[in-house]
Amino acid sequence: MNIKMFVTAFLMANCVMVGYAEQKELIDYVDPNIGTAHCRWFFYTPAAVPFGMAKLAPSTDAHLGNPGGWQAVGYDFRHTSIEGFANFHEFQVGGVVLAPTVGALQTVPGDVDKPGSGYRSNFDKKDEVADPGYYSVLLKDYGVKAELTATKRVGFHRYTYPESKQSNLIFDIGNKQGESGEVTDAWVRYTPDGRIEGYVVTSPVYVNIYQKGASVRMYFSAVVDKKPEQVGTFIKNKVTVGQAEVKGPGAGLYLTFPTHKDEAVEVKIGLSYTSIENARLNMDEEAADLNFDLAHKQATTIWNNSLGRISVEGGKKNDKVKFYTGLFHALLGRGLASDCNGYYPKNDGTVGRIALGKDGKPLHNHYNTDAIWGGFWNLTQLWAIAYPEYYSEFINSQLLVYKDAGWLGDGIACSKYVSGVGTNFTSLAIASAYNCGIRTFDVNLGYEAALKNEVEWKGRIEGAGKMDVRQFVERGYSPYEPRFDMKTTEEGSGFAASHTMEYCFSSYAVGQFAKQLGKMSDYKKLNKLSEGWKLLFDKETRLIRPKDTKGNFLKDFNPLAPWKGFQEGNAVQYTFYVPHQIEDLVDMVGKEEFNNRLDSIFLLSQKNVFGGGQTVDAFAGLNTVYNHGNQPNLHISWLFNFSGKPYLSQKWVNAILNEFYGVEGIHGYGYGQDEDQGQLGAWYVMSSIGLFDVKGLTEINPKFQIGSPLFDKVVIKLNKKYYKGDTFTIQTNRLSDKACYINSIKLNGKSQKTVMLPFKEVVNGGCLFLDLSEVPNMKLIH
Repeated sequence: MNIKMFVTAFLMANCVMVGYAEQKELIDYVDPNIGTAHCRWFFYTPAAVPFGMAKLAPSTDAHLGNPGGWQAVGYDFRHTSIEGFANFHEFQVGGVVLAPTVGALQTVPGDVDKPGSGYRSNFDKKDEVADPGYYSVLLKDYGVKAELTATKRVGFHRYTYPESKQSNLIFDIGNKQGESGEVTDAWVRYTPDGRIEGYVVTSPVYVNIYQKGASVRMYFSAVVDKKPEQVGTFIKNKVTVGQAEVKGPGAGLYLTFPTHKDEAVEVKIGLSYTSIENARLNMDEEAADLNFDLAHKQATTIWNNSLGRISVEGGKKNDKVKFYTGLFHALLGRGLASDCNGYYPKNDGTVGRIALGKDGKPLHNHYNTDAIWGGFWNLTQLWAIAYPEYYSEFINSQLLVYKDAGWLGDGIACSKYVSGVGTNFTSLAIASAYNCGIRTFDVNLGYEAALKNEVEWKGRIEGAGKMDVRQFVERGYSPYEPRFDMKTTEEGSGFAASHTMEYCFSSYAVGQFAKQLGKMSDYKKLNKLSEGWKLLFDKETRLIRPKDTKGNFLKDFNPLAPWKGFQEGNAVQYTFYVPHQIEDLVDMVGKEEFNNRLDSIFLLSQKNVFGGGQTVDAFAGLNTVYNHGNQPNLHISWLFNFSGKPYLSQKWVNAILNEFYGVEGIHGYGYGQDEDQGQLGAWYVMSSIGLFDVKGLTEINPKFQIGSPLFDKVVIKLNKKYYKGDTFTIQTNRLSDKACYINSIKLNGKSQKTVMLPFKEVVNGGCLFLDLSEVPNMKLIH
């Protein structure tokens, strides 16, 4: 037996061994500071547990808010001062700030570059620690060490003060934070039994766009383990000494007390979106017996267990850092919106309650969520294999809003519609879950909601997105004309061509759902709609090209121009947006031209870091040939698997993993790119373990495409409540760092030549063995 055969045999035998030989703390590989330059409001929340409501983090410029509701704000790696520590961080949701100070009281945060102008303080990066479930920093101007941790619905603050006759603890409640929008009301009081309680009501930008007049309400109840010497209130910079209650925008409350050197003051703060009473209850249920250290220890255990659903061995250390940091972000987004007793904020502004099981606990939780736009190329695939219980709750949460308000939402902020991009892929996510065997939801209701989302326009509300869906259903495409500009109407859309591509894909997905349920009339209608993209295929340029209401192609067509019929992209990028019928697109373009064009695109884009270069801007790559920093492009590098050259997908996916993703504050997810609640992180996770589905699990029997993993061994722990298997192991034999091509594939000891791997094979458990080479294997097939 030669050495290569010996190594191969040894590694194959090792496939049956599950887990690490030496267990390590997975949180040690997570660096929450990666990519925090120019990041979104919800991106940097280290002191939280997976999918939690309490998401604590420092802010450097959160009080500035942002005009569009989506721009980078909150914490920026490049800033050098901290203004406070907010407890709520979600898409369009933010508020309830605590800030410790020493000396003369200030009640406004001040300017980013002028700490003396408010209660903010300078800090040094060397004094900052950020881990999953924990954050600490030294506030230099006050000599205060700030520490944060959390349970699901309870925030923990610990502030270690210097010796001082006047130490302050500020509760800044009534001012905008991050993406919260303007504050319309606030109230805070110091109760006779020593609690600090209140609420804040905000009017987020996206709520106003999609559900005008609605608001987001946040409630809290806090206890401090040190009795104050003085209590007072403020409205912005107007202070009232001795007052214990204040109401209105700008409202806040402060405590002052003397402290000795290194005296730690701890705060527990229960949170809720429904009432102060439920904020108290959440604290009692989750934190009655916890202090800061116990809560921190618990959060660490939760994170290690959650990250441990996918274990990786071997490979480069930085790849593990990217992997577990990406997984951290994928599990951090989309946090709880319901209380421990099942109460939740309804779409109409009232409070509802989730049905309780026999054990008296809610049957599922409710969540806030950014749009699922592009999430089928990252998040849902990750949820499906490793976190199916969350995928189930996500769907049940969306159906809760459907029952309350009559339409599926896409983005949800306290059940208010915040679509984000004016489209809606929730129906696709429901259909894909069903394909994967995740059916712990009301399937009939899920189908009803999904079908309505695809084909109904009568009475459609803007919050449900797809306001041009009638055009798509009746014409087969949505028309573009300059008069629609940056908006979507019943007549057409400024993003009509990209909407057509998207609606075709989701129609296909729901059509497959219909077929499985025996609803053949619906299936035939949806299947026909799924081919509407062909009406926009320009045979001359072999690109997708917008058409007007008369059926004419757009004149003066610039294939690289964004916003002219395409949302956050252009014709070159969106032409590949046919994941459900990619073989048809290959035939229409021509296989040789398709492969040459796609390969050339990556050769060009590699020079520009696969997107916007080093420009720190979320939209820097919109007018390029490929933009990994935005959702519409995330499947493109995997398309060679459908055009006869799988080795080129292996090559280019590997290059993106190594070059687009970094481990620095500025170069994390590209340069200042738009990491929407874990999407780019989840893409890295799936691609780096070598599993990805271009079709987003929308086929009746979905299949992954196999890529070349970055690691020697990957072990996926499967949820036995949903799947037959215990684990699925991916083992690689890589004799050099340059070996990025798959030479041979064995599934459970049996050789195969196809790069397709049925989803069922993964969740039934087993072992995939990949022999990796520096030389492409041209014989591997679709």
